[in-house]
Amino acid sequence: MPVSAVGPVTDKAATPDTGEAMCPHRLVLEHVTSRWGVLVLIELLDRPYRFSELRRAIGRVSEKMLTQTLQTLERDGLVHRDAKPVIPPRVDYSLTDLGREAAEQVRGLAEWTARRMAAVQEARDVYDATKNQA
Repeated sequence: MPVSAVGPVTDKAATPDTGEAMCPHRLVLEHVTSRWGVLVLIELLDRPYRFSELRRAIGRVSEKMLTQTLQTLERDGLVHRDAKPVIPPRVDYSLTDLGREAAEQVRGLAEWTARRMAAVQEARDVYDATKNQA
């Protein structure tokens, strides 16, 4: 069976997609490329962060959303949570080897987006002008 960038290529008619059970790689892809997942992975490439530091570095993310994102990435094996038994409690977040690999890929996409934003804006302008004429 051929393999694509996201997993085995299958005959859709023969194997209906029933969600996570059939396509677990899609769920991981959603986690890695989510709005906050991307930013967390890229930020953690630089160094480990405490929760509050990471929240400030990312900006505009709620405590609840950052907590959920970190837990999801930890469950997927991409983020390591290191809780030190000190008073006050100290928790550091860092990337695992798997997480570093994913973060490098995501950073590449983010860098491409930054480099090509002018072309994207030009395409948007053309699209909008065409839509407004109709």
